[in-house]
Amino acid sequence: MKAEEKRADYTATTQHTGWQRATLGELLPIKYGKSLPEKFRDITGRHPVFGSSGQVGMHSSALTTGPTLIIGRKGNVGAIHYSSEPCWPIDTVYYVEPDNGQNLRYYKYLLNSLNLVKLDKSTAVPGLSRDDYNAVKIVVAPLNQQKRIVAEIEKQFSRLDEAVANLKRVKANLKRYKAAVLKAAVEGKLTEAWRKQHLPSPAGGRGAGGEGYEPASELLQRILAERRTKWEQAELAKMQAKGKTPKDDTWKKKYPEPAAPDTTNLPELPKGWVWASVLQVSEQIVDCPHSTAKFVQDGRPCIDTTCIAPGRVLYEKLRFVSEETYLERIARLKPQLGDIIFAREGTVGTAVVIPAGLAPCLGQRVMLMRVDRCTSPEFLAFALESAVVRAQYSNKILGSTVPHLNVADVKALGIPLPPLEEQQVIVAEVSRYLSIVAEAEAQVNANLQRAERLRQAVLQSAFMS
Repeated sequence: MKAEEKRADYTATTQHTGWQRATLGELLPIKYGKSLPEKFRDITGRHPVFGSSGQVGMHSSALTTGPTLIIGRKGNVGAIHYSSEPCWPIDTVYYVEPDNGQNLRYYKYLLNSLNLVKLDKSTAVPGLSRDDYNAVKIVVAPLNQQKRIVAEIEKQFSRLDEAVANLKRVKANLKRYKAAVLKAAVEGKLTEAWRKQHLPSPAGGRGAGGEGYEPASELLQRILAERRTKWEQAELAKMQAKGKTPKDDTWKKKYPEPAAPDTTNLPELPKGWVWASVLQVSEQIVDCPHSTAKFVQDGRPCIDTTCIAPGRVLYEKLRFVSEETYLERIARLKPQLGDIIFAREGTVGTAVVIPAGLAPCLGQRVMLMRVDRCTSPEFLAFALESAVVRAQYSNKILGSTVPHLNVADVKALGIPLPPLEEQQVIVAEVSRYLSIVAEAEAQVNANLQRAERLRQAVLQSAFMS
């Protein structure tokens, strides 16, 4: 039977003969919860403590005497929770206790069907007005029909819950698969066949496939030598501009040589690869300005942790700043195509390459990395998100409220660096795999949204006035 037919059949079984029309204030009056700060709770108690987000702890005594409905008043406005036993609703919620044998499970579903969040009129902290709640008009089934309605709703919800659980398992498996792809990529397993065709022969020169390549160790040293030469030329030009001529080469010792990573506990790499620090493979690294950007309705895009996900920019969540603010926030380094945005706070470890057509400034909690010619930006982004690199910083994350990494710890991270040609092959392979994952995730998310719509449709059919 189609979903629409099921809903029509269900509606037909719940005709409104004997149903009562009233307001929420008349049939389901609410009371204010009472403050119970966490430091005053007895965590060994047997009574659940409820806030607008659900159960938030336990306590030795209860504010209610039996089954209770909890309604979000502040924060998670209109959220409905049910406690089958005495509980303590705190001051961010309203609560309802049964009167004259009321079926609170029935009213739980009725309130969910009303979508009370639409009553929120606040501009700052979300809130539900008691007067607005009391004025909502409802139609209530006779008591002898309420149990049947609840049973039918829960039968339908049970089926949906099973489907949702399966979808969430698929989503978790896709996440693990993605992690496995990245791990295989930075360990060299994705390109084992490629290396057999391109490894230098024992006599040197070309490999079995007749091409050969420059090992990453040689490429890295060449790039680092070029970087040092550029620094020396720039320093010498500064001295000459001031009319100074160095007597010897001691001034060259001031060069800030990028430190190699500590490889003591790092795994062995494939032939032709080398461990390099983020500092070594980056031409420039800057942290975000340590100030909150002032956002405007329209202007220059500003990227922070709220608008990036692994490998992509969430354009729908971008916020904007004025031209003046933009210029202030790019003073140290102007982000450009191919630079990497790395989240070192909040969603620690998220990395994304700035795509074409986007010229942002940095918001809070992110770093900007500009890679040198020894590294593909896409490869470095994949490496930063891999388990191999995450394992290096997992025990260095600080903060319980807002987790974060120190800039110095990020710069010291070890990156498994393949030859540049192999990096390009890895990026192509990983992109192919991840595009399949993204397509599957999109289907899963669409079905999860469909399940939620069906859940609301069941409620609407049950309580249609």
